[in-house]
Amino acid sequence: MTDKLRSEVLMLLKDESVPVNDRLQRVCELLKERISYYDWVGFYFRNGDKEELKLGPYAGNPTDHTIIPFGKGICGQVAVSNKNFVVPDVKAQDNYIACSLTVKSEIVIPLFKDGVNIGQIDIDSNTIDPFGKADEEFLEFVNAEVSKIL
Repeated sequence: MTDKLRSEVLMLLKDESVPVNDRLQRVCELLKERISYYDWVGFYFRNGDKEELKLGPYAGNPTDHTIIPFGKGICGQVAVSNKNFVVPDVKAQDNYIACSLTVKSEIVIPLFKDGVNIGQIDIDSNTIDPFGKADEEFLEFVNAEVSKIL
């Protein structure tokens, strides 16, 4: 991902005059707008002490999946594994929760705060296999910066 996009993410996140959730919303909108194959961008966060994720700010079509139990779907698996999960073709995944019939692939990157997995960024794409190492590295950067404001 470009240095320009990284600096734009930093500018949005560092604007302390804007509430944190609004800053996260702006990051979601920026990524969806600027990366052609990012068709849905959202954050999920651990829901208190529960073994589930709760949908946070996102950009894209509304989803019914506002709560995801740990272990269920790609997001739920990342909550348990603490590892990046890139799905080139969602049809090949047994434990996939379909958010939309148009989604072809997904990437989920865990978000850590003080070494603890507190959430994740989730990207859906309507393109088969668009995500590469650059996406993983960029989204790890985004999450590292997000964790600083939480």
